Amino acid sequence: MSVLLDEQDGVTRITLDRPPLNALDLPMIDAIGDTAARVPTDKPVILRANGRAFSAGVDTKAFESYSPKQRDDMIAAITAMTAKLLAIPTPIVAAINGHALGGGLVLPLCTDYRLCALGDDHKFGLTEARAGVPFPAGPAAIIRHQIPAPFLRQLTLSSRVVDAETLLQHTLVDELVPAEVLDALALDRARDLASQPAFALVKQQVRGALAQEVAALADA
Repeated sequence: MSVLLDEQDGVTRITLDRPPLNALDLPMIDAIGDTAARVPTDKPVILRANGRAFSAGVDTKAFESYSPKQRDDMIAAITAMTAKLLAIPTPIVAAINGHALGGGLVLPLCTDYRLCALGDDHKFGLTEARAGVPFPAGPAAIIRHQIPAPFLRQLTLSSRVVDAETLLQHTLVDELVPAEVLDALALDRARDLASQPAFALVKQQVRGALAQEVAALADA
């Protein structure tokens, strides 16, 4: 299984589990989307990963090996996956344990609160231009909505790779925390968000337009 689903202390956990770097091939993309569609709608959610990286993004070797139809399917599946994550009405907290590049950085942008583990060697970026794989429609909409325009220009057009402190400076993550407490703090933050009685309504007001836009792109 490339994606695990379990519950801990009243919180649903979606765990990326495709070693060594949780790279996104077509089966894993489908699995993330299918798992997001199956989470209970009465519990907060944590999006986390096993291993030394959160996700290295699209598996370019797999993509190159695919037929033209499979490539089209993969591009469509990425937008569908992000639409399903954005459609979750309960709080979603990202627990980013390591590198997050390309699609691996788009995934946390689908969440409501983002914790990132401290690590001198952790790298983050939107390196699609350098990889030769342009953004699918869903991720393109998400990054335009979630990343301040000057920083978005730097990340995408130059394929700039940055550290966690830079993500915090530009509000792509909310907290930098020691790796050994990442999971425990993610549980705390998820429960705290869920304790707010109007959370779902406010989330719809604030993030609903993005969710609707990406859902329409997925349908198209």
